[in-house]
Amino acid sequence: MVFSSMLFVFLFLPANLLSQILIRSPRGKNIAMLAFSLVFYSWAGPRYLLLLLGMVLICWLGALGIAGREDAGGRKAYLAVTVGLCLLILGVFKYTGFFLGNLQSLFGVPEVIPQIALPIGISFYTFQLISYVADVYRGEVKPQRRYWLLLLYASLFHQCIAGPIVRYRDVNRDLVRRRTKPEEISAGISRFAVGLAKKAVLANGCAVIADQLLVFDAGVLAATPAMGVLLGAFAFTLQIYLDFSAYSDMAIGMGLMCGLHYRENFDYPYMSGSITEFWRRWHISLSSFFRDYVYIPLGGSRCGTGRQLFNLFVVWSLTGMWHGASWNFILWGIYFGALLAIERFVLGKDGQRFLPQALRHGGVLILVAFSWIIFKYTDMALLGTAVKGLFGLNHNGFSSGSVTLLFKNNLFFLLVCVIAVTPLAKRAGERFRALAGRSEAVYMLYGVYQVVHPVLLLLLAAMALVGDSYNPFLYFQF
Repeated sequence: MVFSSMLFVFLFLPANLLSQILIRSPRGKNIAMLAFSLVFYSWAGPRYLLLLLGMVLICWLGALGIAGREDAGGRKAYLAVTVGLCLLILGVFKYTGFFLGNLQSLFGVPEVIPQIALPIGISFYTFQLISYVADVYRGEVKPQRRYWLLLLYASLFHQCIAGPIVRYRDVNRDLVRRRTKPEEISAGISRFAVGLAKKAVLANGCAVIADQLLVFDAGVLAATPAMGVLLGAFAFTLQIYLDFSAYSDMAIGMGLMCGLHYRENFDYPYMSGSITEFWRRWHISLSSFFRDYVYIPLGGSRCGTGRQLFNLFVVWSLTGMWHGASWNFILWGIYFGALLAIERFVLGKDGQRFLPQALRHGGVLILVAFSWIIFKYTDMALLGTAVKGLFGLNHNGFSSGSVTLLFKNNLFFLLVCVIAVTPLAKRAGERFRALAGRSEAVYMLYGVYQVVHPVLLLLLAAMALVGDSYNPFLYFQF
């Protein structure tokens, strides 16, 4: 089940919200939310529910063990064993095929590679549980004594499948003393409607364009003109942001409807003037996880240049691997690590200031768009074909009549998508609200707008979803 499905929007979510309204006690609300979350997670098949239950049990016991020990050695041992078991489980399910496949290519063994299905959302809830155990070890949160509440934290259907990665300390108080406010319910409905429309209309529309041009057939891809590859990369650049940020919008909105406050996961990353700024704005929950639990413990930027480079290499290799068990994801991570190293150690702040703002912004967009080509193709041969095609090295020419027609037919749609990845709409809304505070007529108009615009967005999204064969979230695979 996905958020952008008719079943979820018009049956599952209303039923969940109704349970939260009718049940008064925080404990009752949490039990109902846990039941809905487990049903949601089990929808594609209940077999991996046992894995989720087991990983939560490991972390629940591990955190209690850490809290029960006063000696530093014992606390570290509990931390190491708990985190090690979590990473081992993640590694078995996510990376066994990758490592054995490489061994087979190099040495011819093993003869048969086991096919292990990837449990949905395992990367997200594993990192959430690791952050919980680490924070208990650091003394930043107290261990949760009730197993079922920790299970609720890990399995909340709003975000357990595709993020954002929620820290336990951010929602612990909400879980224990949940309060829903009318203004937050209204804001949550609006945020959910925006996310649903962003996914169903814009992200899915960009996917159609990207999939027409960045195909997975080597012969067709090699014949695609350079302008076609460029247009496909542009559409995919829009799609991946609109798709993932839409999921985060819906998760944050549903949280607000139920009295849960999740942190923002995107801050208009395509407005960045540097790669460093981009990663402060893109998938904030993931980048902050690696910063707080990997980069800083390794020494961060408090050590010499050589060690800093090593730390960057480790963090960005792991960031790439987190996204998938394939060499293209590792290459994608190292690519960003190299760009960040160049910014820090070659250009520096003075070198970046020397470049005009428009040039810096344009350069970031080009570098990021190129990174999404690396991200898209898990087949390294296809990746090479796409990169060569971008520069016309496949003898594929610059453009063609079909590519030009595709661009013209979708020009207005792409312009709307470009506006959607900027803060223009947000600023217009803030301006509208400010004017409403100074004029009674505008205030009344603003009130009508607050009621009408979520309804219109939901209807628009519903019309787009009817009969739409393409609807998965890209980040479900991680």
